[in-house]
Amino acid sequence: MTKSLMMATTIALFSLAPISTFAASPVEAAFGNTIVSTYPSGRSTKLWLQRDGTYAAQRTNGKRTAGKWTLKGDKVCLKQTRPAGIPLTFCSKVPAGKVGLTWSSKSPKGEPLRNRLVAGRG
Repeated sequence: MTKSLMMATTIALFSLAPISTFAASPVEAAFGNTIVSTYPSGRSTKLWLQRDGTYAAQRTNGKRTAGKWTLKGDKVCLKQTRPAGIPLTFCSKVPAGKVGLTWSSKSPKGEPLRNRLVAGRG
């Protein structure tokens, strides 16, 4: 192998290295599944995250909402775009895990929530 070919191969391998070392999204398990958040009263909401940074949700009253999500540290931040409402971003901790994972958080109004990652888009 010539020196220039060897150098080109080495450069190509190093240029690909960062692609393979990127960590998976902390919310990877949520894609294709449902995050169910339950209030102390038993009411629940459903959240579906898409890989493209959008989400769909179902409120406790059954009405649907949608918007965009981003990651900020260990939190998922939701910004509702439909129906048009108050332009507010709400962030909540969502741990990395797999289907069956449960965790506690607070609602936008400060109410305690029990969350679980459920298989499928139910």
